[in-house]
Amino acid sequence: MAIYSDTSLTLTFAALADPTRRAILAKLARGAADVSELAKPFGLSQPTISKHLKVLERAGLVARGRDAQRRPRTLVAKPLRELDRWLEAYRQLWEERFASLDDYLATHPPFETDLRRRRKK
Repeated sequence: MAIYSDTSLTLTFAALADPTRRAILAKLARGAADVSELAKPFGLSQPTISKHLKVLERAGLVARGRDAQRRPRTLVAKPLRELDRWLEAYRQLWEERFASLDDYLATHPPFETDLRRRRKK
């Protein structure tokens, strides 16, 4: 398994723990947006959205740009790719376990059928 910075993963997980921040990332996945554009669908104040953006920026998930008076934010995918690589080992583990379960179920009759037969007698 690859070695990853605990700090980087911790910041990413902490940032993704909040549903509002996940929704902000989903919106930014569709394109850059400034604070006022991000605040509209949530009914939250701009200072509140700015606090969420700071957490996302600290985790490296969002970058702040500059376009004249506008300060658009964009999604940065690198931390999500690192998170995906970290999760891959666990994904493989569970796929192997589910494959073993599939094999077992394919070679053994369902237990539920046996119970139904006993109840009917």
